[in-house]
Amino acid sequence: MPFDETMIPFLAALLASGAVLLVAQALRGMFGNRQRVQRMHGRLTRHAAGARAVAVAAPALPESPLSSLKAALNAVAERVGQRVVKDDGEEVNEAGLALVRAGYRNRRAPLVFWGVKAGLTLCGLLLGLVVRLLAGNDIPLGMVALLFICPAVVGLYAPNVWLSRRIKARRLDIINSLPDALDLLVVCVEAGMGLDQAFSRVAREMAATNPVLAEELNLVILELRAGKSRAEALKNLAARVALEDVNSLVTLIVQADAFGTSISSTLRVYSDTMRTTRFQRAEEIAAKMPVKLLFPLVFCILPALFVTIMGPAFIKLMQVFAQMGQ
Repeated sequence: MPFDETMIPFLAALLASGAVLLVAQALRGMFGNRQRVQRMHGRLTRHAAGARAVAVAAPALPESPLSSLKAALNAVAERVGQRVVKDDGEEVNEAGLALVRAGYRNRRAPLVFWGVKAGLTLCGLLLGLVVRLLAGNDIPLGMVALLFICPAVVGLYAPNVWLSRRIKARRLDIINSLPDALDLLVVCVEAGMGLDQAFSRVAREMAATNPVLAEELNLVILELRAGKSRAEALKNLAARVALEDVNSLVTLIVQADAFGTSISSTLRVYSDTMRTTRFQRAEEIAAKMPVKLLFPLVFCILPALFVTIMGPAFIKLMQVFAQMGQ
């Protein structure tokens, strides 16, 4: 089958877009390993020292060339972001809220995010230019735009996709750990602790097993110590997490606190509801599994099974027909 030369631009654009994705994935892995090591080091330290040693600061890891490189690239990305968007612009505010929900609370993080987007877009354009120069005149002029548009679009929206996945993973961790946190909260409140003390205790107990939810609860405690009201601190928690379960929990606690009803009874009822909801979610995932298995079953498993079962018989029939033809 002769090769169609009109497919060269599409293949080149596809390869350039894939190269941009690989570069973004490599940067994510290179700069994410250090953070994962530090987080795991903190978990192991807290777990070994016990619940009372959680508040003790873990020893800092020694500086490495990768940390210096990361700091330098962050500074460059921040400067680029300042050129691309305004510090108080709508784009920065939206990116800042999304980054907070993903766990990045540095006030310069939105500028770094926009700087990374601009840098990856520029890399996509440069990659398209390199492919164009290497291909020479083999690419029609009408298709040259694909070499620049496709990698640039991939570079522009790849950080958004990564950020969305990061937020989704963080929300999933909170959803999975929220029922256990509510059970601990009920035990603490019924044991005679105040609600603020119960939040602090639950955060310490869950720091090793569920660090995401423990981090959010620690922020609530810090806001309470800074002078904010309990209702305001809890509403900030709901805004940061943006989950329906957390919003309902915050609403129940605020209403129980305002009307003077029993906090322990309210938390126990909602804890039972959360356990039921978690069981229903598990049933929903199990019900969707046959539909998700349909595609790999039909296109991957069944053809191989048919070849294995029918292959020898088909070969035998061909041999029989060949002998009959002779």
